[in-house]
Amino acid sequence: DVVEKLQTQMQSGENIYDAYVNDSDLIGTHWRYQQARNLSDWMSGEASDVTNPGLDIDDFIGKSFTTAPDGKLYQLPDQQFANLYWFRYDWFNDEKNKADFKAKYGYDLGVPVNWSAYEDIAEFFTGREVDGQKVYGHMDYGKKDPSLGWRFTDAWLSMAGNGDKGIPNGLPVDEWGIRVNEKSQPVGSCVARGGDTNGPAAVYSIQKYLDWLKAYAPPAAQGMTFSEAGPVPAQGQIAQQIFWYTVFTADMVKDGLPVVNADGTPKWRMAPSPHGVYWKEGMKLGYQDAGSWTILKSTPVDRAKAAWLYAQFVVSKTVDVKKSHVGLTFIRESTIRDQSFTERAPKLGGLVEFYRSPARLQWSPTGTNVPDYPKLAQLWWQAIGDAASGEKTPQEAMDSLCAEQEKVLGRIQRSGVQGDIGPLLNDEHDLAYWAEQAKANGTLAPQPKIENEKEKPQTVNYDELVKSWSDAK
Repeated sequence: DVVEKLQTQMQSGENIYDAYVNDSDLIGTHWRYQQARNLSDWMSGEASDVTNPGLDIDDFIGKSFTTAPDGKLYQLPDQQFANLYWFRYDWFNDEKNKADFKAKYGYDLGVPVNWSAYEDIAEFFTGREVDGQKVYGHMDYGKKDPSLGWRFTDAWLSMAGNGDKGIPNGLPVDEWGIRVNEKSQPVGSCVARGGDTNGPAAVYSIQKYLDWLKAYAPPAAQGMTFSEAGPVPAQGQIAQQIFWYTVFTADMVKDGLPVVNADGTPKWRMAPSPHGVYWKEGMKLGYQDAGSWTILKSTPVDRAKAAWLYAQFVVSKTVDVKKSHVGLTFIRESTIRDQSFTERAPKLGGLVEFYRSPARLQWSPTGTNVPDYPKLAQLWWQAIGDAASGEKTPQEAMDSLCAEQEKVLGRIQRSGVQGDIGPLLNDEHDLAYWAEQAKANGTLAPQPKIENEKEKPQTVNYDELVKSWSDAK
């Protein structure tokens, strides 16, 4: 609904709302269409009389997500959450579980570093009896619904190793598999044009999603949406979840839940997500959502200024500390470091430790390679839905997705509406050509297929992991 209203205002020039909190995933859209006020110039110019001198832009941890290739800030973060790995810390530390796992797989039960270990842990717990009930080793959702699209555009492919190295996003190929040239113009999505949406890493990511959903998640998960699946781990039958949004933390720490101890500490923890076989050091590892204030140019100045005053109030330092205690969606470094969160950290299952750690930088929203988020994002749930229902193989689904993305890129190119920062599609070549180009340029994508996609499994002890973060600080 938000995106629809936003698009309507952008297309009609009618002022529907004075400001929007919309995902920073639209940064490429706002920069290329030039219909959102560029906040850097707005704060120093027209709105200097209504800009809080204590706003402290550098304190916002999502500043890089809302900055365009021109170096200007187009959106101001208001709430943020990451998708992380979630697991039952109590079950992983149970002596019998540890001994049985080691006997079966030959290595220690712990936080999985790679997908190979995640798969073993999922297999180990599925059907096992814990606390007198049969449990599952994985949780996910599979209903053909718009929320199935987020499940993948929210950086699932980058976790597998799709795209190139680069923080906050891969360059020249991002985690959607969209390639840009040196002027940040999108030049392709399919492997044939140097993209990676239908490359081996992307196809592997879809195959694993399907395999795990069918083999290790509760049968009902296949018919669930994002919001239906979200609360399931709190019911106490799930051992781990590879793709868990920290926005659910507030609902996971309530007294009396099966996953909360009598003293209010959680029986679970969150940790960085494991990565797939195509992933290389230097790539982003997961997704962070940053709902951000955006003021369109079509909003009259007096109304835009009033909206800007309100936006600054709700993200101001004191308000943000209070807001973060309620929703647990941090946007400021000063809030994360606040003494009140040092005190509350033991009851939040690793959330504070993660946000204070250097690992946080590998989590980022959709970047600037995506030139029209609303038009492109809606293609994903339909294509993946076809794979989830078995109508198409993962390869067929991704071939169709990249072709559809290129149709949109081609339409924007022909319209000329985004000028010299809009799409300019590449000529087509085979995978070998692009792999050769990547080698010559010192980049990665699209990577050729790895024959053995089941790499050596690796786990890490959770407590050691957290300790290593504090050393890094």
